[in-house]
This record gives sequence, structure tokens and C-alpha cells, in this order.
Amino acid sequence: MRVIGPNSEQLGVVNIRRAIELAREHELDLVEVSPTSKPPVCRIINYSKYKYDQEKKERRVKKNQKIAQLKQIRLKPHIDEHDYQIKLRQAVTFLSKKDKVKVNLFFRGRELSYKEQGEKILKRVIADLLEHGQAEKSPSMEGRIMSVLIIPKASKV
Repeated sequence: MRVIGPNSEQLGVVNIRRAIELAREHELDLVEVSPTSKPPVCRIINYSKYKYDQEKKERRVKKNQKIAQLKQIRLKPHIDEHDYQIKLRQAVTFLSKKDKVKVNLFFRGRELSYKEQGEKILKRVIADLLEHGQAEKSPSMEGRIMSVLIIPKASKV
């Protein structure tokens, strides 16, 4: 196996007994870094410190991740203008936080015969949110609910 010393220097290809002796001389651990390579690569390091550094790196990566959530907004076909504006502002807030927004339009009773009006409202929502996000697909009916999923626009870095 190929052995790398505590100061990242190459100690060469040695047998396993000699590698363990080298690790004991330095009072450190022998850790297999790359088992699939030919010959396998081992390092002489302080294993607990190595493990701590790996966990710290993982925490840093995890902290910088943002998991997009799905937020829902409920509307009805006969929505007043002020209520519509409030729901729109809510959607803009969600999209600015990089969350997906599902806009659901609920039909009750005889309102189901006004599907065109519901589709018109959802298309207006899509048009009003165009600068903040884009619709994944056109509005679709699922039972008594017409819905559209709006995803945030990718920010240019």
C-alpha cells in the first residue's frame, strides 16, 4: 500500500505491517483514504481531528443550501380586487424567498360552470408574477380545483 506521512510527504509503497509501525512511531492513526486505487492509499493522520474536519465541512455545505419549499395560495372565482392584490403580494414574497408557489382556485357548487372565469384569473396571476417567476405549465383542473405551479426565476450570478 502507498503511504502518505503526517506532513503530506510520500513515504512510498510499503507492506501493511511497516505502515502500522510508521503510524505508531508518529503516535498517529493509519487511515485508508483510497481503497479502490492500485495500490491502496493510506495516510498517517490524527483520525479524530480528520473526522471533526470532515463533519465541519459537511455542516458548512449544508448551511449554505436552501431547500425550496412549496407554498400554496387559495383563490375563488369571485375574488375582489383588493383580496387579489393581497394574495399577489403574498406570492411575490414567497417567490423572492426562492420558494415555489402553487396557486389553487377552488370552485364551489355552481361555480364549477365558470371554469373560463377561473382560468382567466389564473392567467392574470401568471402575467402579474412574470417578473418574479414563471409557470411550470398551464393551469390544470384536478377535481373542483384549478391550479398552476409557479417557480421562481433563476437569479443571475
